[in-house]
Amino acid sequence: MIYTITLNPSIDYVMEVADFKEGSVNRADRTMYYPGGKGINVSRVLKRLGADTMALGFTAGFTGNFIKERLIEEQVAVKLIEVEGTSRINVKLKAGEETEINGSGPIVDEREASRLISQLDVLQPTDFVVIAGSLPGTVPSTIYQAIIEKCKRHHANVVIDTGGSLLKELLAYRPFLIKPNHHELGDLFGVSIRTKEEVVDYARRIHEQGVQNIIVSMAGEGAILYSEAGVYLAKAPKGDVKNSVGAGDSLVAGFLAGYEKYANIQEALRYGIASGSATAFSNDLCQKQEVDRLLNQVEIEKI
Repeated sequence: MIYTITLNPSIDYVMEVADFKEGSVNRADRTMYYPGGKGINVSRVLKRLGADTMALGFTAGFTGNFIKERLIEEQVAVKLIEVEGTSRINVKLKAGEETEINGSGPIVDEREASRLISQLDVLQPTDFVVIAGSLPGTVPSTIYQAIIEKCKRHHANVVIDTGGSLLKELLAYRPFLIKPNHHELGDLFGVSIRTKEEVVDYARRIHEQGVQNIIVSMAGEGAILYSEAGVYLAKAPKGDVKNSVGAGDSLVAGFLAGYEKYANIQEALRYGIASGSATAFSNDLCQKQEVDRLLNQVEIEKI
């Protein structure tokens, strides 16, 4: 089972406006509503790829009900804890350039945080737990550490998809996988990373700290995986990019689904890159048919 934890889920409200005029009344050409949040995205993609997944986290109010209902419609298993307040709405305005306005979420107290952590008592050594997103100011500040410590006690595999000082603190727990982009990797060391050789060098330093797998995305240059099995460069398929939301989450989901299916790091990377690309070429998160179509277009070489 692959569990995902999203501390501050959202409704992603996407509005497409062909001719946006600031300060005027604008009418959207198309509107879409999705359950959002990085961990939620990972679970949605995992389910579409046929992997067993369960979404954990906190929801609140009528917006929280929408998030749960949509996930259930997509047959994603959920154990989302209901708290006081209202789950946030994130507005994504597509009008030439893409503009995002992210709302704030409900306040989660120590008791509710403990309830979430206690849900992890069922973990098995074959399970994965994906901790995704920045730490909201509405939850206890040490909740990620407490979650990882519970995972470690049950010998479950931890995946961390966050950035900044928080990621730096969590490296000491030696997670199974992290997925920084090259800017975030540089931030861990206070440097600017511009070349593939620099990515490999700094990923090696992270690997030497005990992180098992490091995927570093480099936008149009593809991604580099540094692992015990080797170092690989993956080049993404070419296509019409329609969507910048969820591509990285889809990469994580595809990698984990591929790893469970093939037990092979290289094939897991291929599945991850195909999933991330399929989402980038779609209006919503990827579908399995499109991922499968792109698999043979992913070029991977050992470096």
